Amino acid sequence: MKIGIVGAGFVGSTAAFAMVMSNVGSEIVIVDINEALAAAQAQDVVHATPFAASRDVRAGSFDDLDGAAIVVLAAGVGQKPGETRIQLLDRNAAVFADIIPRVLKAAPEAIFLIATNPVDIMTQIATRISGLPPARVIGSGTILDTARFRSLLAEHLGIASHSTHAYVLGEHGDSEVLIWSGATAGNIPIRSFAAQVRAPITAEVRARIDAGVRRALGLAIDMDAILDGLMYGTARRATSPFLSTFPDHHPGLAPLPHRPDEARRLLAEHGWRVHDGDGRLDLVAGNLSGGLLFWRGR
Repeated sequence: MKIGIVGAGFVGSTAAFAMVMSNVGSEIVIVDINEALAAAQAQDVVHATPFAASRDVRAGSFDDLDGAAIVVLAAGVGQKPGETRIQLLDRNAAVFADIIPRVLKAAPEAIFLIATNPVDIMTQIATRISGLPPARVIGSGTILDTARFRSLLAEHLGIASHSTHAYVLGEHGDSEVLIWSGATAGNIPIRSFAAQVRAPITAEVRARIDAGVRRALGLAIDMDAILDGLMYGTARRATSPFLSTFPDHHPGLAPLPHRPDEARRLLAEHGWRVHDGDGRLDLVAGNLSGGLLFWRGR
């Protein structure tokens, strides 16, 4: 089965990697307006195939989606700090208006899987733009939020996440609802199990898990801004002044003030560890820099 992915950002590239690791599809084509990025992401996934099933993974154009049975739409503009998923609507609707006709021209029989935010509304927009029946336009909905909910519950209870059953309903966004009353550990109601293992579900615990599920994307954006500031010394998305360790990478961009202690504190607040090298904050973000140490953990 041939699968197309439009958008080579974090979501698109991760989708390609997950497909290869899960033995899904026989051919994967990654399409992006940034052709060099698409090629780099495809190459990274190909380099993982020795540890999984062999797959034909490559970058291509919209025409290369010819014959694709499934096309993942992960293209769109990035969410800015403080911006809600709904505020992305106008800009990402314009992106879909451009790419969907081009996908349909190459792959008129494809099923669309939507992963662009705000995903619920973008799924409806994709249905209208494409003219396809709703059964062929599928949004990811709250599956990611549900996974986060289960994972955080399992972490609190000290059990495997596969043994935790809970759901997030509604919109993938700020109005989503965590269904605490239906949550279970195995077949035991979550509150009863929590009492048995002496890990009660207090109001504080609920608030912490709720924030971890509902505001996870905001945390990712904040960390992305930190990485931008640390790696490039720019304020493109950063909301606070951070240390610039590699201003020479992009000499045309303005460096940020030298604030290593502030950067370290902000990273540490979210469980990120940073290795000091030669009195600087050094890190690795993707394939941007080799030989430096940066990892997440507690």
